[in-house]
Amino acid sequence: MRRSRSRLGWVLAAGWIAQVALRLWLYRYHTGPVANPDETGYLLAARWLAGGPGADLSGSTFYQAGYASVLVPIFWFVADPVTAYRLVVVVGSMAAAGAFPLAYLLLRRMGLGGRASLVLAFVAGLSPALLLFSGLALADAILPALVLGWLVATHDFVARGSVRAAVAAGAISGFAMGVHLRGMVVLAVFALTVAVVFRRVPPRAAAGALLAAGATLAVGKVLNGALSAALYPSGARDLTGMLVSRLTSADGQAWALSGAAGQLWYLIVGTWGLAGVGMAGAVVLLMRRAAPFAHRVLAGILLVTTLGIAYASSAALPDEHRVGNYVYGRYLACVAVAWTLAGALALIRVGRPAVLRYAAAATGLLAVTGGVAAWYAGDRLDRYGFIAFDFPEVIFLTGVPDKLDMVRTSLCALILLACLVAAAFLTAGRARLLVAGGLALINIAFTAHLAPSPPSGGRDWLPAPRPGQAVALDKRVKWNVWVPLSYRIWWTELRRFDGSPPQDACTAVVPPDAAPPPGWVATGEGGAAQGWTTWSNPNCP
Repeated sequence: MRRSRSRLGWVLAAGWIAQVALRLWLYRYHTGPVANPDETGYLLAARWLAGGPGADLSGSTFYQAGYASVLVPIFWFVADPVTAYRLVVVVGSMAAAGAFPLAYLLLRRMGLGGRASLVLAFVAGLSPALLLFSGLALADAILPALVLGWLVATHDFVARGSVRAAVAAGAISGFAMGVHLRGMVVLAVFALTVAVVFRRVPPRAAAGALLAAGATLAVGKVLNGALSAALYPSGARDLTGMLVSRLTSADGQAWALSGAAGQLWYLIVGTWGLAGVGMAGAVVLLMRRAAPFAHRVLAGILLVTTLGIAYASSAALPDEHRVGNYVYGRYLACVAVAWTLAGALALIRVGRPAVLRYAAAATGLLAVTGGVAAWYAGDRLDRYGFIAFDFPEVIFLTGVPDKLDMVRTSLCALILLACLVAAAFLTAGRARLLVAGGLALINIAFTAHLAPSPPSGGRDWLPAPRPGQAVALDKRVKWNVWVPLSYRIWWTELRRFDGSPPQDACTAVVPPDAAPPPGWVATGEGGAAQGWTTWSNPNCP
């Protein structure tokens, strides 16, 4: 037994290393933020928490301290923004790869055999939700693994009454709240879970769960309060106010419900239909009283968490006149891997008639959610901006890089699901291998699609002030310049001004058509295409 456990540990470690290596290869050319202002917001938060210079992000979305705190050690030892970002990629890759051993543990808790769990967990570790964000400075790099760990700990808390597992589940839910607003749903669902199972678990376990959640939440609130005061002195964008406004009006409810439907549609197509199968299986499991109670609890909390995140995030999403306002996949990416596992598990374990019923249910759910989203959005899906970053799975399925075609995307996803369903029709022993193999082929194809091309050479389009000198920025310069520049300037805080720049500044970044006041000299850098130019202070060395 001891030798078997040791061998399992080595297999899990080797699989984790392979998953990390794949991500580092995929993101080997990443040297700085590409998803602004989100990435820069987290990087600036981490740098300030580490004792470095901050920035004034007033009016922007508040990027919480939970994920940023994971990056703090990087900025204790590294000042160069490029080196720091490369290390952020390493941290994100390690965290995302952690989904492999956690998925294995979850599958084992659900009763799947050891070898099948290893294979399926490794294949699920190649899911788009775990590849897309692992190389970016986003909370989404760690949220999928957090959700899997939360599910495993919650299972052990409910099934065994384990105090250790209860404390872990509570701490994860409290930490999730400090990572992103989606964590608010996770925390609320966990509190509800404790109330539901209170009479079935030891009082010490229930108390430990609530105390751990409360303590972690309190620490997160303290950090968020300090971060808000330092980086958002004039206040952040009021997403909570927008959420309340939407939830208390008919138009707002229509926006929230249709947006939630669009997110569910994306979740299904982005998991090649498996999320739809998994949801059908979860509903059946909830209704089956003979099923293990802990399994039913996991099915319930995963369903409620998914619906809650889809609804709340849609309600709080500002109208930015982009297609992603109506159909979006990023907010439910944190549960996509769990649903991929649930869908694959359902195909492997149920009989042939049930496989057909689950596939039909997934198809119906895809059609209904997609239809609702398309009906509400109307021609805005054509008129509004299509941002390729929002639709990587869709672009992979359709091959169309600049437009959302929901019908074509749905059909492509259903074709892949049909292949997985066909694999499940073979005998039980071979079905496990073929379903996992089919999913592996799809995920490998997506990985190849995601593989980067070498970057073109040449100078970066942002200003490059001399390190060590004070830099000021005109408030008229657009956010797509000053936000990334705030991170690029690592030695001091970027000072924003109206009118004339501060006399103790050495470089001023201004709109391209601005004329320098007396005492300043135009450098001729930048231009209309870049959205900036610079002035130099001759009194500086």
